[in-house]
Amino acid sequence: VQLVESGGGLVQAGGSLRLSCAASGGTFSRYGMAWLRQAPGKEREFVAGIWLAGIATNYGDSVKGRFTISRDNAKNTVYLQMNSLKPEDTAVYYCAAGSGYGSKTNYGYWGQGTLVTVSS
Repeated sequence: VQLVESGGGLVQAGGSLRLSCAASGGTFSRYGMAWLRQAPGKEREFVAGIWLAGIATNYGDSVKGRFTISRDNAKNTVYLQMNSLKPEDTAVYYCAAGSGYGSKTNYGYWGQGTLVTVSS
């Protein structure tokens, strides 16, 4: 499975961005999909995940109520709508795909990452 992220960029605090992750080379609907991020000098952080054709979702505490993950299995794409962005959301955002469910998902496939920078 190949994953390609897009949609990152520079935005002011309080603004919005939508990230996209296009998948190819596998049966997209079978995979749990997630967004994770890594800021400079910090550990990688789980942002949001989506399973079971979109029925089940989960979010990291720091983004709950601001970010929304969704997927379009017909387009083999997963999205991350990010609203009310804060400077602390600045990071490289990675799309990941894997088998399993929830916290037990084994993310075996990763995109190259897209940089999101939120200015204060």
